[in-house]
Amino acid sequence: MRFGAHLPLIDFTGDGWAPGRLRTFAEAAHDLGFDSISSNDHLVFQKPWLDGITALASVIDHSGDMKLCTTIAVPAIRHPNVLAKHAAAIDWLSGGRLILGVGPGSSARDYALVGRDFDQRWKLLDSAVRVLRSQLKQDAPAHQSEIFSTGEVMAPAPAHDIPIWIGSWGSESGLRRVARLGDGWLASAYNTTAEKIRTDRETLHAALVTHRKDPASFPTSLATMWTYVTDDKAERDEKLAMIATMLNRPPEVLAPQILIGPAKECAAKLHAYADAGVGEVFIWPLASELQQLERFMTQVAPAVPS
Repeated sequence: MRFGAHLPLIDFTGDGWAPGRLRTFAEAAHDLGFDSISSNDHLVFQKPWLDGITALASVIDHSGDMKLCTTIAVPAIRHPNVLAKHAAAIDWLSGGRLILGVGPGSSARDYALVGRDFDQRWKLLDSAVRVLRSQLKQDAPAHQSEIFSTGEVMAPAPAHDIPIWIGSWGSESGLRRVARLGDGWLASAYNTTAEKIRTDRETLHAALVTHRKDPASFPTSLATMWTYVTDDKAERDEKLAMIATMLNRPPEVLAPQILIGPAKECAAKLHAYADAGVGEVFIWPLASELQQLERFMTQVAPAVPS
């Protein structure tokens, strides 16, 4: 199992983002041995949320050889041609390290802000991914529809074919979409379990075979893994309550799905995901992010199969 570190995009404390904070985070993640750095999309949220694409671009020169991932970006909100323009630039500036994870998003507020119909998000995503493929993949056909269209092919095109991973919480229709349109699957940590991932991968594999794709080489990754490694029960309960309130989820339901608590328990959860076929997990520290990156890589990661 490989590990990615999610940039600290949410202002949990009201302190904002000091200049250099993201750079320091990316450099620490690289030095500790993380495989990738990631960001994701919201325009509006319960807490202030830093723009994900801008944040990811800001650490290109401080991320060493780590992959740069969106986990996820929402093309229906950004417009797929605009997102393709961002992706091509990051590809050039990073030397081909971008993985573009995309999905429908989960917030009706984001859609309302740009005048899109949230109830049409899956239809919008289908059209948007086809536009992205036409702009970012060599020899991919143009896409023309009433929703989104390729239009003029932009320059510069990316220097490399950019992998496009599709986010899905694991519905049958979502997994069929992943197989049809994607180069990988991004599952959501706080919307699944290791047992569900195992079952969902069987559904995904059958769909991949239908589309003549090799299941063995098709990545399964787990995004938005909220993380706080601690042996202190009061600290654990405080962080769990904080994230449960933000997500409007019962703490007792959320607790088994995310990495809040002792290192041994966190490692056991990741071990189960590794056994279920997850190849990479993107952790998101809830506080004290540099300390948490170090705790994770020194206390948790060594106990997980590599």
